[in-house]
Amino acid sequence: MFRVLRQSQSIGIVTETIDKDDDYSALGQQIKRALLQQFHGSIAIRHVDAGSCNACELEIHAINNPYYSAERFGVHFVASPRHADILLVTGPVTRHMQAALRRTYEAMSEPRWVIASGACAAGHGPFAGSYACVGRVADVIPVDMTIDGCPPTPLQLLKGLLALLDSAKRAS
Repeated sequence: MFRVLRQSQSIGIVTETIDKDDDYSALGQQIKRALLQQFHGSIAIRHVDAGSCNACELEIHAINNPYYSAERFGVHFVASPRHADILLVTGPVTRHMQAALRRTYEAMSEPRWVIASGACAAGHGPFAGSYACVGRVADVIPVDMTIDGCPPTPLQLLKGLLALLDSAKRAS
């Protein structure tokens, strides 16, 4: 055991250096300012996978990892639609998820916003026209913002969220 400890001590730290993404940080600060003005500092998002291939979910998980850490900007993901301000839907709506998506939307309190994230949710992904799909998210519930991409990157997700906050501010 001491041999392994001496060896690892002689090698030292072998991790990569992290390149800071200035665009992401600047965008995050804009979101933080918008959230302070409109929502007293934070916003809650409920994510629903309506039948996707999970590529969008990987990017949503990435937005919460220590590298991107959207929590530092006031963006929180919650487990209950009753606590959510925004419903983030990924994937085409399958026949089995149609009722569940509708119930989740109806469980949210007003005001509520819906973001359709990804090409499948917008209705033009690889699953468009499948016999198992009802169609795009807008065919089932009202959509306020569509974020395109297959899958949308964390930067695209934050840009879409900022655009939604700006449109909500103009509407009020």
